[in-house]
Amino acid sequence: VQLQASGGGLVQPGGSLRPSCAASEFSAGYYTIGWFRQAPGKEREGVACFSSSDGYTYYRDSVKGRFTISRSRDSAKKTVYLQMDRLKPEDTAVYFCAAALGYYSTSDCFSYEYVGWGQGTLVTVSS
Repeated sequence: VQLQASGGGLVQPGGSLRPSCAASEFSAGYYTIGWFRQAPGKEREGVACFSSSDGYTYYRDSVKGRFTISRSRDSAKKTVYLQMDRLKPEDTAVYFCAAALGYYSTSDCFSYEYVGWGQGTLVTVSS
């Protein structure tokens, strides 16, 4: 299982970015794609996740209403996007994506067992 995040960059406060997560080498029927981020000097934290079984999405409180996670219309590609609007300086971090394979019954998707961590993509929000 390999996933690769891309599409980060430098944006001014209030701006938007849409990084993508491309997955390869996995064929799980059920999976969850999670977006995580790590700011300098801070621990990694969950940002958003998408479950393939029912399209369930989940967001951390600080990004609700500003970020939207979605899957490519071609579901076979397993590409997941993170639309980030009204960005704030505190959103600055390296953003990673990973996959949790199989079906999970709990809704706390940030606690799933994720694999396929690739290199992240840097998002910098600054004027």
